[in-house]
Amino acid sequence: MSKNIMLMGTSSHVGKSIITTALCRIFHRYGLKVVPFKAQNMALNSYVTRDGLEMGRAQVAQAEAAGLEPAVDMNPVLLKPTGHSCSQVIINGKPVGDMSAREYHTGYSLKAFSAVKKALVRLQEQYDILVIEGAGSPAEVNLKANDIVNMRVAKHLNAPVLLIADIDRGGALASLVGTLELLDEDERALVKGLIINKFRGDITLLQPALDFLEEKTGKPVLGVVPHIEEMGIDDEDSVSLEEKQFSPQASEGKLRLAVIQMPKISNFTDFASLSGEPDVELYYVQEASRLGEPDLMLLPGSKNTTEDLLHLRECGLEGAIKEKVQQGTPLWGICGGYQMLGEKIRDPYHVESSHEEVTGFGLLPIITTFSKGKLLAQVKATCTGMSFAGSKPLQAENMPGYEIHMGKTEFTVSTVHHPFVITQCSGGNMTEQDGAISSDGMVLGTYIHGIFDHDGFRRQLLNSLRQKKGWQVISEQRNQHKEKEAAYERLADVVEKSLDMEKLSAIMDEGEDCSC
Repeated sequence: MSKNIMLMGTSSHVGKSIITTALCRIFHRYGLKVVPFKAQNMALNSYVTRDGLEMGRAQVAQAEAAGLEPAVDMNPVLLKPTGHSCSQVIINGKPVGDMSAREYHTGYSLKAFSAVKKALVRLQEQYDILVIEGAGSPAEVNLKANDIVNMRVAKHLNAPVLLIADIDRGGALASLVGTLELLDEDERALVKGLIINKFRGDITLLQPALDFLEEKTGKPVLGVVPHIEEMGIDDEDSVSLEEKQFSPQASEGKLRLAVIQMPKISNFTDFASLSGEPDVELYYVQEASRLGEPDLMLLPGSKNTTEDLLHLRECGLEGAIKEKVQQGTPLWGICGGYQMLGEKIRDPYHVESSHEEVTGFGLLPIITTFSKGKLLAQVKATCTGMSFAGSKPLQAENMPGYEIHMGKTEFTVSTVHHPFVITQCSGGNMTEQDGAISSDGMVLGTYIHGIFDHDGFRRQLLNSLRQKKGWQVISEQRNQHKEKEAAYERLADVVEKSLDMEKLSAIMDEGEDCSC
């Protein structure tokens, strides 16, 4: 049986995912078989595994840090908010239906816990160490009775818990003490150590606070992790986008890429590779007045395409985007964003909303009809000389990506220019056209997520935008895989140096194996 360590936080966004990622890489470097685990994720950033199953994006990064291919056992329950306090519930990678928060928390979550327990059994049989992440806070007394991601998991495994607080946001000491006070006695006993995260400044000035914490709580402080700038690891949720909003002062010599941020934006990790380019300034836009003068507009996926489309129309962003296109600014839509660019979106079964039909942007000759089924697949694609926004022909092969969408898109004209050809789907060879380009080459849509992760294609696209501005092209292209590996190594170095790893090892040795 494996050893376990569980990371919980005093609130959301304190760094649980990042420290979990760090520990996965640290133990992987020790030569141990380590696996990440989170019983339940609530996120619109998701990923499709090799076997066509859906899981949370955070566990994908953690799996990469552990040297593993992502698998749904690492995240057996995924909740994808659809709006109006409802979520699509995904168990073992497959959707089982939409439920209100009340329906899920009072009637279904404990049933979902059976999938959690079975996944844990399988992982414990295969791995030396499970690094387990909680969600939010374990002290939400109104949710605790039906919570399946925090203390219920810790109790089930008798797993030692480390409690993390974010000192950068303030109130870290109070949040640690308060969280422990709100836990039941048996839950408090499982907390074996405290971690202060995102610290800036002179650590010697913090020592009195650390001494106070240990005396007040009776729990050791295992370490203080510094704030890490430009981590280079995918963000878990849209909270991080608040730090990436429009800046009126454009950086000299950089391409301005505007991502349209909708209420139900999903899979914004599609743009992480673009934002990492040295000649790119990527920002998110929620208001028409903040669109600025971008060199490329990006319309991302959405968990509620029709509602987000209507939102863009009501807030004036649709009109502003179309005006920019008329002025010569190219527009690229992915998945839900691609569907919005068409003539109509039909929802006869009310899969997403009460609207049976919504008029689209009208920029691409397509009509999308939602169905009850969901397409989930890893794909590979080829770009065979397409021209976008007046660029020289763009070419690339073996472009990895994935599809995750509902609905079928049909074309309203006999001749359509397609940007990509899918050559593999779920491991099988095929030849299928994907997406569409407008007749003037200024608007492009595709169903393929992750299309910008191909280093060569990404640089070709950016160079075409540079040439459009009369700038010289950049011949050197980044190796995103090497950069990501370096980021995991850097993160592991910082966390390993910051934590008392001997004490952590002793805590894990003391933990008893699960008797599940």
